Amino acid sequence: MLGKKGEDFNNSGNLNTIIGKGSSIDGTMKVNSTLRVDGRVKGNVTTTDSLVIGKDGIINGEVVVRNAIIGGKLKGKLTASGKVILEAKSVFTGELKTTKLVIDEGAVFEGSCSMSAESAEEKKRDLPKSSVAAILEQKQESGEAKEIIIAK
Repeated sequence: MLGKKGEDFNNSGNLNTIIGKGSSIDGTMKVNSTLRVDGRVKGNVTTTDSLVIGKDGIINGEVVVRNAIIGGKLKGKLTASGKVILEAKSVFTGELKTTKLVIDEGAVFEGSCSMSAESAEEKKRDLPKSSVAAILEQKQESGEAKEIIIAK
């Protein structure tokens, strides 16, 4: 697929599901591998690999993928554990969560984006970033801090 040598897209699985131009789906889709959308989808979409939205493709809903190449329109929430590419004539409206983002010149992005390479272990901690006491307590429990001295 697209991308530089050694990047996520080179190791993508086979394209095994295509929603063709003129097709319309309303509901939840779960695809094992890569999905290409050239028609319309309204609802939640989950793939174990990549999502490709062609220039005529439209998705309205919540999308969870590894990687995404958007050439058409996506409105809703997109969560990608890998890379998202917004091609030149694409339109994205909504909430985006990913670790890598490429926006080509001419693409439209309207909404919010959060990018994080946060590990699963860090997410499990679920500590407020401003809570020094909670961080110190966790370090003490894990054995990282044997003695804690707090000076005024």
